[in-house]
Amino acid sequence: MISKLGQVMLYVNNQDTARDFWTEKVGFQVIAEEDNGQGMRWIEVAPKGAATSIVLQNKEFVAKMEPEMNLGTPSLMFFTDNVDQLHADLSNKNVKVGEIVSMPSGEKVFNFADDEENYFAVMEKK
Repeated sequence: MISKLGQVMLYVNNQDTARDFWTEKVGFQVIAEEDNGQGMRWIEVAPKGAATSIVLQNKEFVAKMEPEMNLGTPSLMFFTDNVDQLHADLSNKNVKVGEIVSMPSGEKVFNFADDEENYFAVMEKK
């Protein structure tokens, strides 16, 4: 049986730029950074104390190793306690953000893009 979601693989063109985006703009921490010396490098980032992390993989390397893999961006939904504050913080860091939308359930949500134009969503969960 599966007990939890541990990691999400995010395939990026530039791992250093992606790491900087997630740490400097979004506020995640680097959990691990590994390089096997043969081209396989990964960087694990996550919010402080999170049970699930994002592993930044080199898209070109993975495509060569596993040509049949779908390397598209997964649809990720993040949760926050204060969507208005997060929206403002990301905007102030020049992150491309969408408008805050109120859902019929009363929750608020918006999307944002990383430096490679991958889009992610954030929902206010209290």
